[in-house]
Amino acid sequence: MIFDAKKRLKRRMEAAQGYLMLELPDRALQELQGVDTDSDKAFDVLLLRGEAYRAKADFQSALVEFSNAHKLQPNDLSAMMGMAWCYKRIDQLDRSIETMRLAYESHKEVPVVLYNLACYYSLAGEKELALSWLARALRMDRGFTKLVPKETDFDPMRDDPDFMHLLELTTK
Repeated sequence: MIFDAKKRLKRRMEAAQGYLMLELPDRALQELQGVDTDSDKAFDVLLLRGEAYRAKADFQSALVEFSNAHKLQPNDLSAMMGMAWCYKRIDQLDRSIETMRLAYESHKEVPVVLYNLACYYSLAGEKELALSWLARALRMDRGFTKLVPKETDFDPMRDDPDFMHLLELTTK
């Protein structure tokens, strides 16, 4: 009986992932409705629910799911990035920064963490911090240079001479 329950849970989670890939978040949530979050797959279920709510632009509900996942696995980068992303969209930029600083403590080697910190500091009007984190991210992964021109989070600094100089240095 336990084996059947585990198989059913696995199938429901796979179906939810499939619906998310098809951009059908409501169907994904239907698949996950009533799933017991006390199982050994609770973390994965919470992340999936968070992603589904995020896809629906229900950022408050997504934040609840990502936060619950974070409680189960405090160092998981996906949960922390999901939380930060949602905080930004519910106008809690300070919490986004705080969450990404926490992510940095356990994921110093992951360039997207540094890049996101640069984005959030730019939005917060913290030019020096934004440039510092951005420079570090670009040194770790030059691929981010392709994202910067289209990244709206850098719009507050777009015409700043220091920002433009940093971009010139990284494209050489």
